[in-house]
Amino acid sequence: MVTTGLVLISAAALLHVWIFVLESLAWTSPRARATFGTTPEMARATRALAFNQGFYNLFLAVAAGAGVVVVGTSAAGSTTSAVGAALALTGAGSMVAAGLVLALSDRSKLRAALVQAGPPLLGCALLAAGLLAR
Repeated sequence: MVTTGLVLISAAALLHVWIFVLESLAWTSPRARATFGTTPEMARATRALAFNQGFYNLFLAVAAGAGVVVVGTSAAGSTTSAVGAALALTGAGSMVAAGLVLALSDRSKLRAALVQAGPPLLGCALLAAGLLAR
């Protein structure tokens, strides 16, 4: 269960790195505009906001990814493993919370919220269950 949880959290972290690229580096591109449903004018007007939001997603990915690496390279039950689990669960749990906020704030974004929150939610559940079973 721990390994599956770490794989799902890793996938969520990679997705958030991709979101960072779209929001912070490619916001006005046709690809990003199609993904987020913005017009060229909207993209230009919201560029600074998207840039900041993209870094938020990157920081979540870094926290979750660092936690995955630490848990994956630590002895089970060690203090280092506990620190890694805290990082992974905090990063992934924040992704879940952000997906929940998106779903509650705009019902038309429910599919995007499920894509954003589903893998880290399942990853958190499996990682926690696996760690508790050790």
